[in-house]
Amino acid sequence: MTAGTRGERSEWRGWRAAAWEALYGPGGFYRRAPGPAGHFRTSVHASPLFAGAVARLLCRVDEALGRPAVLDFVDMAAGRGELAAGVLDALPAEVAARTRACAVEVAERPDGLDHRIEWLAAPPRRTTGLLFANEWLDNVPVEIAEVDSAGVPRLVLVRDDGTERLGEPVGPADARWLERWWPLTGGEGLRAEIGLPRDEAWASTVATLDRGLAVAVDYAHTADTRPPFGTLSGFRDGRETTPVPDGSCDITAHVALDACALPGGRVLPQREALRALGVTGARPRSRSRPPTRRPTYAPSRAPVRPPSSPRRAGWAILGGWCSRWGSMTRSRRYLSMSPTTKNIDPRIATMSATSVPGSSSVSAWMLLYEAERSFSRYGVFSPLLTR
Repeated sequence: MTAGTRGERSEWRGWRAAAWEALYGPGGFYRRAPGPAGHFRTSVHASPLFAGAVARLLCRVDEALGRPAVLDFVDMAAGRGELAAGVLDALPAEVAARTRACAVEVAERPDGLDHRIEWLAAPPRRTTGLLFANEWLDNVPVEIAEVDSAGVPRLVLVRDDGTERLGEPVGPADARWLERWWPLTGGEGLRAEIGLPRDEAWASTVATLDRGLAVAVDYAHTADTRPPFGTLSGFRDGRETTPVPDGSCDITAHVALDACALPGGRVLPQREALRALGVTGARPRSRSRPPTRRPTYAPSRAPVRPPSSPRRAGWAILGGWCSRWGSMTRSRRYLSMSPTTKNIDPRIATMSATSVPGSSSVSAWMLLYEAERSFSRYGVFSPLLTR
């Protein structure tokens, strides 16, 4: 399959199936040269500050877990392994020596990657440490619903050339999700991205974590900020474009992180999370390609001081302090080939918190709060981390 010539396929399909094939199928967008880095990038590529912040969070998790013999760092949708490598480089030597870094990605292992990083097609089971998903969920394909002239939400069907039409009314499960998380109560033409597959993908991924913290970072909205016409977008050559499911562009939609959040989860703006981890400076200038997806923004989704914009990213402690979770549905491999993603500022993050066996209940948010307090008082992330 090459972009724009995926056979003579012309049948109508839901956006979920169409986007899945366009992004991850044979010859799909995330499998072709030059790869996503030739089109866009994330804060991981803009500055070492982001990896440093994640490393500090991993150290706090390590401390809360009692410094286990093996500390896991799982990087979901790892791209070319840039974040995992940056985190290992930023860790104190003693912590790095105990850290097992796992990069989870559908692409082949890149040449020259740090030998300490394990390259996996699915997250490892029974891990203890930090599971971090940077801009993964927005590339988990979802169905699109649109309200028809009678006020009925229907699935939006699409052809490979991007032509759309309305299909059948949404099914019972999707209708329940919409009623709970994104009610379409207005007039004809209102649209929503049905986030149920993302909720399920996140829950099954968090189920691989025995003890520790799970964090998702993505462009997001919550119940009070749902966009009336959805956020489905395409990106190509550093610019936003019409989403066409022919493999020629990235296809993405912002995440309803509040729907993904598991019991004990919390959604917070990225600025708050990064400030608590000692990142407070201005956005760094970029001197390298690729161009921005939107010319009005800085050339990366740098994790510091986002500009004013209706599009924001956030951190979600969606399934965090974990004891063993019960059985959950296995996730399909909705893994982005690269953490290089949209140049629109991440706003919201989600974390989740339950008790850690053998210790008092620890709030994921408390880790960030204590980190911020330590940084403000002592000028270091934590006195304990400098030993």
